[in-house]
Amino acid sequence: MDGPASTKSASRRSFLKGALTGGAAIAASTALVGRAGAQSDPLVTDIQDWNRYLGEGVDARPYGTPSQFEEHVVRRNVAWLTSDPISSVNFTPLHELEGIITPNGLCFERHHAGIAEIAPADHRLMINGLVDQPLIFTMDDLKRFPRENKVYFLECAANSGMEWRGAQLNGCQYTHGMVHCVMYTGVSLRTILEEAGVKANGSWLLAEGADASAMTRSIPMEKALDDCMVAFAMNGEALRPEQGYPLRLVVPGWEGNMWVKWLRRLEVGDQPWHHREETSKYTDLLSNGKARRFTWVMEVKSVITNPSPQAPIKHGRGHTVLSGLAWSGNGTIKRVDVTTDGGRNWHQARIDGPSLPMALHRFYYEFDWDGSELFLQSRAIDDKGFVQPTKDELRTARGPNSIYHNNGIQTWHVDSDGVIENVEIS
Repeated sequence: MDGPASTKSASRRSFLKGALTGGAAIAASTALVGRAGAQSDPLVTDIQDWNRYLGEGVDARPYGTPSQFEEHVVRRNVAWLTSDPISSVNFTPLHELEGIITPNGLCFERHHAGIAEIAPADHRLMINGLVDQPLIFTMDDLKRFPRENKVYFLECAANSGMEWRGAQLNGCQYTHGMVHCVMYTGVSLRTILEEAGVKANGSWLLAEGADASAMTRSIPMEKALDDCMVAFAMNGEALRPEQGYPLRLVVPGWEGNMWVKWLRRLEVGDQPWHHREETSKYTDLLSNGKARRFTWVMEVKSVITNPSPQAPIKHGRGHTVLSGLAWSGNGTIKRVDVTTDGGRNWHQARIDGPSLPMALHRFYYEFDWDGSELFLQSRAIDDKGFVQPTKDELRTARGPNSIYHNNGIQTWHVDSDGVIENVEIS
């Protein structure tokens, strides 16, 4: 047969023939061993309990939960990080996740006065200050406005902060786990502000939370009117209490402390509010004693999530799938490079899945591991041309005493047994 169909068939035969040569032959031989071993594997030849007995019905789990065999996949805190967990943080288990969307129950938490439990019928959002008409909205009022659905990452400014002075915490859950990515549903902040009417001299917005800390943050009006949201749902369901139920602010691409939870008030002013907490959050100390002011944008960053210290190589030598996450508050990720030898040779990784502005991106790199020592790194480049720096480059520019905005390249060391450690190399 002639034509495109015959060409496609010939190409497929050539591909299959080539797949059985070189590195692919390893995978083929492994598959043959697997089929042979299955003939005597009791998990295949014997009837198991899940084959023998009826399971639970549809009314047994009215709100679904993960499998009991995944009960280890949870957020974790570091007890010595703060004096009290009421004002602390826990970490997303990045090494256990796939894709770019973080399940609601695994999104990291950061609190200043613990979780506020607020009945939606009792919650109010007030707009005051330099507006034509001060307003108070109920939750029902807010849900009458046109809705938006947007996927964004949220990253704490202190994510990776412990690594400024050297390798500290052994696992990407702890070094990079103050980040998550979900689909938010809510109302454009611009829509709400336009309802109240912002006066001409209204150049700043103060957002205040309803928790016991009365958390407040200042936001430039330009950003507020650009892409910010007031969200009441994430990943298709109402916000979780630890994520600000029933209402939170969404500030895409900017540091997480500005995403005020349990949002109760928006005050329009003509200058930023200079609270002590804000001063520390909005500045980065430099080595010369000066500080960068208003460092809001979360810069281009990436991390290899597998293999990593909490996800060592268990299969031994052979075909290995490397996976990781990349993100940038400037927009989308254009490219991710991966090295297995500490930066001597770089290889372009494959970005798979959606590539959305200010959202996580999933990347992969497949290689054959021969059991030799590895130094794994990833380097992200965003669509604005910003390149993820090394930690040494960051320290040269800002000094070693910073805490916030560490987007330096992370290094994992793999030994011959597949055990992995957090290290630094020059």
